[in-house]
Amino acid sequence: MSVKLRNINEQVMVITGASSGIGLTTARMAAEAGAKLVLAARNGDALDQLASELRRQGCQVATVAADVGNQADVERIGQTAMERFGRIDTWVNNAGVGTFGRLEEVALEDHLRLFQTNFWGVVHGSLEAVKRMKLRGGGALINVGSEVSDRAAPLQGMYSASKHAVKAFTDSLRMELEKEEAPISVTLVKPAAIDTMFALHAKNYMDKEAALPPPVYAPEIVAKAILYCAQHPKRDIFVGGASKMISSGNAYMPRMLDRFMNASMFKQQKSKFDKAPGRRDALHAPDPSQALRQRQGMTERHVAESSAYTALALRSKPLTAALLGGSALVGALFAARGLSRRFAR
Repeated sequence: MSVKLRNINEQVMVITGASSGIGLTTARMAAEAGAKLVLAARNGDALDQLASELRRQGCQVATVAADVGNQADVERIGQTAMERFGRIDTWVNNAGVGTFGRLEEVALEDHLRLFQTNFWGVVHGSLEAVKRMKLRGGGALINVGSEVSDRAAPLQGMYSASKHAVKAFTDSLRMELEKEEAPISVTLVKPAAIDTMFALHAKNYMDKEAALPPPVYAPEIVAKAILYCAQHPKRDIFVGGASKMISSGNAYMPRMLDRFMNASMFKQQKSKFDKAPGRRDALHAPDPSQALRQRQGMTERHVAESSAYTALALRSKPLTAALLGGSALVGALFAARGLSRRFAR
């Protein structure tokens, strides 16, 4: 069935992981567009600071200090939205954490914590959103996956696994809702590497500070995609042409991509800086010293401030989208051909 979504200036929007990165950028853009917001994150002080900022701009905001890995906390997010605004039009499951290191080296408790946030946080949020939306006429559920939802990366193995799981859960939930003709749009957003605090917040088992492999895109591109999907039903969207190219490459030439990643990804995910002694991270608890920062401000990587692929894909019809995907595949094939020559030398 066709799902009709409200304009952003008429919406009540829930955003998890709202105190930094993509969540923070989306919250600020949604506020500027006139949405009413329910913002959630583990860091209550950062949320209060953000809420004060947005209220000065005339935005109506409610905040909930919550750990999305805890089902009771997520239920409080939904209850707060209903008590304050009476409905939920869009729910964005964005909260996420990371680890950098070989799978054998990362402690089991860190693997478990990552999955509790990245996967179970999405499960808790999605089911809470669906329950509330069914009572109030529908809405949009937007889950933030990753380019590694389709293709795993070394040194971020459990993060990749969690995003694979998010994709499978999201796809299954979408089909079940479509079968019962529930008026809920379900979108999976798959960003490429994004210039946020992710690498600094991640737990790092490497000898160097963590870095994201290029190309790296600005968080505003993801936020714009999220706000578009909150108003226009989309099944999924790749943010950054690199994300689509990686997915296409994995679908059609996985072994070549294995070789490419083995040749490049181990080095590209390490910065030139030694890991700082006593380095803090935000895996198990928020790091208050890194609150309310949209971007990492990396010095080693160029940051793309726009993505022509994503801009076209958001507004394209299915045929155009297929052509764009074909173009991405051609690009991947040319890249693979160059890589093959390199290995042949």
